[in-house]
Amino acid sequence: MLQTVGEWIWWDRLWLPGNLSWSALEDKEGRVYAKVSHLYASLPCALCLLVVRYLFERYFATPLANFWGIRDKIRLPAEQNPILEKYFCSQTRVPSQADVWSLCKKTGWPERRVQVWFRRRRNQERPGLRKRFSEASWRCAFYLFAFFGGILALYDKPWVYNLREVWAGFPKQSLLPSQYWYYMLEMGFYLSLVFSLTFDVKRKDFKEQVVHHMATLTLLSFSWISNFVRIGTLVMVVHDSSDILLEGAKVFNYAMWQQTSNGMFVVFAVVFMVTRLIVFPFWLIHCTWVYPLELYPAFFGYYFFNVMLLVLQLLHLYWAALILRMVYKFIFTQLEGDDRSDKEEDDSDPPIERNHKPSHMNGSGARGRANGH
Repeated sequence: MLQTVGEWIWWDRLWLPGNLSWSALEDKEGRVYAKVSHLYASLPCALCLLVVRYLFERYFATPLANFWGIRDKIRLPAEQNPILEKYFCSQTRVPSQADVWSLCKKTGWPERRVQVWFRRRRNQERPGLRKRFSEASWRCAFYLFAFFGGILALYDKPWVYNLREVWAGFPKQSLLPSQYWYYMLEMGFYLSLVFSLTFDVKRKDFKEQVVHHMATLTLLSFSWISNFVRIGTLVMVVHDSSDILLEGAKVFNYAMWQQTSNGMFVVFAVVFMVTRLIVFPFWLIHCTWVYPLELYPAFFGYYFFNVMLLVLQLLHLYWAALILRMVYKFIFTQLEGDDRSDKEEDDSDPPIERNHKPSHMNGSGARGRANGH
């Protein structure tokens, strides 16, 4: 049964145009083609990148954070309370008003004290400034390396300057070593991001990020198997161009270089709008939607690849809306940090309760309050 399912999944008519079969893409006469077995290399590449990331954050990003004086905010710990802790871990991090009243009865605490406890407890779960700085530094460094690596791999290729060349001789297009390493590097990186989702900084668009990573890996895998490698490399370099600026703007924002961060963010917004809302849909998707039909009738792989590109484009529109909102705040109000980030809440005690707390809890006098807050 599994063999039958496998034969159906890899049926030639699904993934290849015309009357071509997989046998046409076997290595011969000095020509090498992309194979499914090549994708296995992305797993050790992802694991290696996780190791490189750990070393980068520990021996480069952390010393750089120390040099720039980046410090985590001192947070007041939530008081020990088994009832609230159990509710926080098993029910919800943000209780409704009715739940707060119910918890007040169970704990014997006033409403304001319960609310402060939940704010402090949520703040304990949020990543510190140094972690966000380290993560942004790593991504900025990778995107910078990948972008210029992609430029070196593509600058002399004819299909960069004439998109019809993307489909010249398709699918019998020999694989170049530069294409192989560029693909493995990018696939390994996005696979490493999937592995690190549980401990990376979670933002408001966490679900969209997961969809993006999975769609990207699906696109890269399919484009590799079906030899859509040329268009795949173009999609990757277009995406990396703006990602460098976004992560760089975060790095300088965390370092309190506000003017540099604001200037880089403006450049990022322009580059993002041009590459994701103009170049990607009107050049690259047009290239995959129109030009193949001049050579072959439509087939399942053609529709599948274009649908996945449209999924990416929908995500681009979502992020463009977020960016425009940030630009609006930047121009008319005040932009503080990444608008996708989970904002830290005020965890100070209410004035009445703070005045009645024993002084040994947070030190004594002004010095104690300064240390606590």
